[in-house]
Amino acid sequence: MQVLEIGCGTGSTAIAHAPYVRQIRATDISSKMVEIAQRKANAASIENVTFEQSSVDDLSVADHTMDAVLALSVLHLLEDKDAVIARVHNTLKPGGIFVSSTVCLGDTMKFFKYIGPIGQFLGLMPMVKVFTKQELTDSLTGAGFDIDYQWRAGKNKAVFIVAKKPA
Repeated sequence: MQVLEIGCGTGSTAIAHAPYVRQIRATDISSKMVEIAQRKANAASIENVTFEQSSVDDLSVADHTMDAVLALSVLHLLEDKDAVIARVHNTLKPGGIFVSSTVCLGDTMKFFKYIGPIGQFLGLMPMVKVFTKQELTDSLTGAGFDIDYQWRAGKNKAVFIVAKKPA
C-alpha cells in the first residue's frame, strides 16, 4: 500500500505501520515534530517512511495515487475540513480508505464554539473547530465516501472513522 499521513506528529503511527505497507509519506506542519519523527525512524532503521514538513494546504499529492490516508487528531484543527476531505477523496485510488480519529466537540462541549476563538485570539490555544460526529460523517459522505466503520471509546472521546472511496 501507498499511505499518506496528514499530521504525523512525532511519527509513532507511521513507524508502527511501516512494516505492513510499501511506503508511507508522513507530513506535519511542525518542522520540530518532523525532526523528532525522522530521528525515531532512523533509530528503528525504518526506511519506507518519508517525513516532510508541510501544511495540508501546501501538500502536493497526485490524484488517485494513495491506497490509504490517515488523519489522526487533525480534522478539528483545520480551517476547512470539508476541503481537506474532498482533497483526500481525490488523492485516493478507487477502493482506497480514509482513516480518521477526530474530536467532535459539538457533541459534548457546544459552548467551546464561543470560548475557543477567544482563546485563539489571546494566543492561549490553537484554532479548534467545533462540529458533531454527525456533521463529520455528513462531510465524509458528502465528499463521496462510504462509512465502513465508526467507533467512539466513550462519550467524551474522539470518534474513529474508516471511510472508503467506492471502487
